[in-house]
Amino acid sequence: MAQFVTGGTSDVFAPGHIGELTQVIPPELVDAVVEETGAREKRLRSLPSRVGVYFVLALGLFEHLGAQLVWDKLVAGLGTNVPRPSEKALRDLRRRVGVAPLQRLFDVLSGPLAQPSTSGVRYRRWRTVAFDGCGSLSVPDHERNRSWLGRTVRRHGPAGYPRLMLMTLCETGTRGLIAAAFGPSAKGESDYARELTDSLTPDMLLLADRAFDGNELLAAITRQGAQFLVRCTSARRPPVLALLPDGSYLTRIGSLSLRVIEAEVQARTIDGQAFGGTYRLLTTLTDHRTDPAAHLMRLYHERWEIETAYLALRHTLLQGRVLRSKDPVGLTQEMWGLLTLYQALRSIMVTVVETEPGCDPDRAGFTAALEAARDTVILTGTLPTTGPNNYYDLVGHIGTRILRTLLPQRRMRLSTRIVKSGISRSHTWNRDGRPRDSTPISAIEITVHPPALPGTQAPRQTSSRRWDQVCRILAANANQAMHTRDIARRLGLTTTQSIKSLTAQLCYWTRNDRLIRTSPCTYKIPLAEPLTPPSGP
Repeated sequence: MAQFVTGGTSDVFAPGHIGELTQVIPPELVDAVVEETGAREKRLRSLPSRVGVYFVLALGLFEHLGAQLVWDKLVAGLGTNVPRPSEKALRDLRRRVGVAPLQRLFDVLSGPLAQPSTSGVRYRRWRTVAFDGCGSLSVPDHERNRSWLGRTVRRHGPAGYPRLMLMTLCETGTRGLIAAAFGPSAKGESDYARELTDSLTPDMLLLADRAFDGNELLAAITRQGAQFLVRCTSARRPPVLALLPDGSYLTRIGSLSLRVIEAEVQARTIDGQAFGGTYRLLTTLTDHRTDPAAHLMRLYHERWEIETAYLALRHTLLQGRVLRSKDPVGLTQEMWGLLTLYQALRSIMVTVVETEPGCDPDRAGFTAALEAARDTVILTGTLPTTGPNNYYDLVGHIGTRILRTLLPQRRMRLSTRIVKSGISRSHTWNRDGRPRDSTPISAIEITVHPPALPGTQAPRQTSSRRWDQVCRILAANANQAMHTRDIARRLGLTTTQSIKSLTAQLCYWTRNDRLIRTSPCTYKIPLAEPLTPPSGP
């Protein structure tokens, strides 16, 4: 059986380590998951299954290197008797290990990382978590991958590489992963999200974007005993059952009694400009005294921590590269290895930060931790040893590097959303005119808007030219519901951009109760709205 190689020694067997990260993923744990999943080798080998698991993890640690160069990193500080297998032997090792040990290893390591007293991880008695999807993981353009994932179709044709959809449930305070699922993008984020709801517990408060406000998904979250704060789409028109003093109101969606908070959020920059928009949130926290509407609006911003987790995984760990594997089994193994490696790094980062009283886990730099972890794979003096009398230093080289490079307190700032792709809409899309450069924010203003109750609506203004035109078109059609494309044709709009602009206006008027959406992209004017009579004979 392979022995764990310590610094300065050599062995006829292959090394089983990934540097200082071996403290989080010790050989005993790897042996246990290999045995549990039935992946143990059947005879004495130079490359046993334990080494295969560590090798897959090392492939994620050195994503920019080929398989044989990654092996050279693993054996760089070890004795001369360590075998140097061929590329084919390393491929065979991965196939022999399979997917199950890596998936099981992630299951063991996944979960909340912070202690209850850790700064910035809880709202009242609940641990804040979030889930969201990442659809930008590119895989090799191989026939076997396309048969599983299909081809991603863009506005100007199919994308260059198939894309893998990753959905995770993340602890927002530490960005540690609680659960994960991935597969073809065609399945949809909501379907993947339902797979993750089993990992929710009653001590969690889930934050989610408006793609996750479906009735079935909200009911599944509630059945787990968890609370949620979810942004809902503008198409929802929940009934007002009771108006609360802070401007929010109680409603009922399906079998759930919920609270709705609608507010305008404006961020003011130091040069006096203001940027923002309207947010409508659904929540199970119905008591306005313990959970004021403005507090929950500010808390919702924590949802973006999962985007930072994807930034670390996609751009720091993977460096934006295409994944290695050219078949679905290899991709699945590679993804579980990457997620396990990411979780191991986050685990060390949180442990290190908790040694500094009052330090927020946000201040630990993922890049510093990753580079330090890579160093320890090569530096044999930092390799831990195993045994009943040995002490694992959970700070060590990685922790020292993290504490030395703690990030400053987060600054409030904003900038426009730009994607460095010439054919991307976000390359030039800047609807609210945000500055292109990062600009400090001087204040954030939250104005809660009470719902407009029947009989109390202010007189609607119909002075705008486009609104008059839409009213005339609907009046000429006896106020029957009309599809957006029919309205656009009556207005003489033919370009894609002008139709998108009309769609945005119709959605805005729907949010402000000037139109009723009877079905997707189909609108009519409420009966109480005076129709502008059509002109002409």
